[in-house]
Amino acid sequence: MSSKPEIDVAGMTGVPGAAGTGSVGDNQQDMSFADMLSQLEEIVNRLESGELSLEESLAKFEEGVQLARKLESILARAESRVQEILKKEEETSNSETEELDDFSGPCKGT
Repeated sequence: MSSKPEIDVAGMTGVPGAAGTGSVGDNQQDMSFADMLSQLEEIVNRLESGELSLEESLAKFEEGVQLARKLESILARAESRVQEILKKEEETSNSETEELDDFSGPCKGT
C-alpha cells in the first residue's frame, strides 16, 4: 500500500496553505472543487457583464485568480495521483506477463 493519502476528486476541497487574503481564502478552504469552479464561473460572468466598478472589478479579478490557482493545484495533484496509479498498474501488468512467460516453454513429461 502507498503511504500517500488517497485523493477524492469528487469531494476535493481547497488546498491547505494556498495563498488567499481575508475571507476569500478562508472561505475557499471549506469549498468543494465543484463549488470553487462554480464561484469562478460566477466571477467571470460578473466581470464580463461590465456592471462592476473598477475597484469591484479588481477585487473580483483578484478573487478569481486565487480560485483559479487553487483549482489548478487540485487538478495537478489529481493528475499526479492518476499517473501514479497508471504506473503501478503497468508495473503489475508487466510482472504478471513475466510470470506467464516462465510457463510458456515446452511441456515436459509428454
